[in-house]
Amino acid sequence: MREAESRDSLALPVVETFHSLQGEGIHAGRSAFFIRLGGCQVGCSWCDTKHSWPREVHPQRSLKELAAEAAQAAVDGAAFVVITGGEPLEHNLTPLCQALRPLGLPLHLETSGVNPLSGDFDWITLSPKPHRRPTNELLAACHELKLVVHEASDLPLAETLAAEACTQRPQTQAAPALLLQPGWDCPEGQALAIGYVRSHPHWRLSLQSHKWLGVR
Repeated sequence: MREAESRDSLALPVVETFHSLQGEGIHAGRSAFFIRLGGCQVGCSWCDTKHSWPREVHPQRSLKELAAEAAQAAVDGAAFVVITGGEPLEHNLTPLCQALRPLGLPLHLETSGVNPLSGDFDWITLSPKPHRRPTNELLAACHELKLVVHEASDLPLAETLAAEACTQRPQTQAAPALLLQPGWDCPEGQALAIGYVRSHPHWRLSLQSHKWLGVR
């Protein structure tokens, strides 16, 4: 009981929480509850959530409160919880996962993979950035490897990281799903990603469907 009370007293900087549909990747189109954490030092120029970068401007919210919101989202139909950012692994996510795990919902993580892995997740989406290499630990642990495509140099990088993701894990562990996602409002990236997936069947296309649909 004392351990649980201590865990519930912890807090994290939260940009927003919301119940919507997962817009990207393998689980696109499914009902999900999102917890977006503040703080990111990766600094991608194309980031669409730059307001999440400074952690100090976002309110600290207790894990107990976040778990209660996730529980209500489950009642309302959420199939899983997504921890995103910012860069969520700039925080120790173990206490948050411990607070959410009793709800029985699968826990998903979206990360660039530059920080050490913490927490216990059922699904890890690794989205590496060209200017910051992901750790071998995240390459080995990810269930889906998603590369954003803006220019031709992103394609050989994607293949290199895909190969490393396979070599970093035991042979008994399944290879990650491989996805190429065109940069938003980037015609060159769209043409490159579609053309590459067409001729390289081990990759599949990921689209930011929530933006096309105009949903949160």
